[in-house]
Amino acid sequence: MLRILAVAAFIWWGGGYLGWSRALRGSLLAILFTAVLALQATLPAEHALRQATGGSAALWLMLGGFGLLALGYGWIISALKARAQPKGSDMSHPAPLFSETELNRYARHIVLRELGGPGQKKLKQARVLVIGAGGLGAPALQYLAAAGVGTIGVIDDDVVENANLQRQVIHRDADIGLPKVFSAEAAMKAQNPYVEVRPFHRRLTEEIAAELFADFDLILDGSDNFETRYLVNRTAVKLGKPLISGALSQWEGQLSLFHPKGGSPCYQCIFPEAPAAGLAPSCSEAGVVGPLPGVLGAMMAMEAIKAITGAGTGVKGEMLIYDGLYGESRKIRLSRRQDCPICSDGR
Repeated sequence: MLRILAVAAFIWWGGGYLGWSRALRGSLLAILFTAVLALQATLPAEHALRQATGGSAALWLMLGGFGLLALGYGWIISALKARAQPKGSDMSHPAPLFSETELNRYARHIVLRELGGPGQKKLKQARVLVIGAGGLGAPALQYLAAAGVGTIGVIDDDVVENANLQRQVIHRDADIGLPKVFSAEAAMKAQNPYVEVRPFHRRLTEEIAAELFADFDLILDGSDNFETRYLVNRTAVKLGKPLISGALSQWEGQLSLFHPKGGSPCYQCIFPEAPAAGLAPSCSEAGVVGPLPGVLGAMMAMEAIKAITGAGTGVKGEMLIYDGLYGESRKIRLSRRQDCPICSDGR
């Protein structure tokens, strides 16, 4: 039996060294395998030649099964590579392909008809900025990293507190006292070392907003105050960046994609003024059920993936409202305000 295996090894590796094609080497191995099975099936059990080739067909059938599994795995990897290669690309200067590990990691994306290899490549080339690493930012960051978004920025000036851990699941008990952006960065890199994380431990201000946003393609706003929300909206509109904004309180949350350059209203079209004090209490004042930020943050990541890849229909020009207490969701249409001071044509 060892002689047969030695002959098979010579055919495959020795033939490769001699320049034989994979098809020829595969055919020779198939002929050798068939001949051995024929000997095992036709010769008496005591025959010397049958004993020299293993004495039983069962072992060879098991080896053949493992070989078929290896061939099948190789075929699947080749198919994924083909799907990951954008159609019409110049093969004389091919775009960098995903590593074998990345292909396996993103295989469930690549086999989706709406994403495929080109969609996964768009995710890898995308640059997304998340405002806030708290309730909404935490799950959005986790899923963006897991999905393979190539560059993810996160800005937040806060540190992890014990009271955050009931809902901000990207942080751990050991992270208490650590800046949220660095805690989030560590969790994202542990989840997916193939993404670049750019943490900014500082408050978003008017002085830095435009320069920061210019480096990214898409903005996700998970901030918890209207001052920051209006600043994010102004800057996104000014630079023509699409903005996915989410908000939540108690049992209910909402999200929408604002992009006046793409024909939809901006955030200030819908919320022209901040509510009076006490009408929109914070989570610390009104409370929030733990899984709700996970639901809305994951929805924001979903909308980001669709916006980047062009898959499906997003929530541009609509607001999705989710009620966790009664398990209901609904959509409402949004319209631009002609007198909006931020995005109207006559501003």
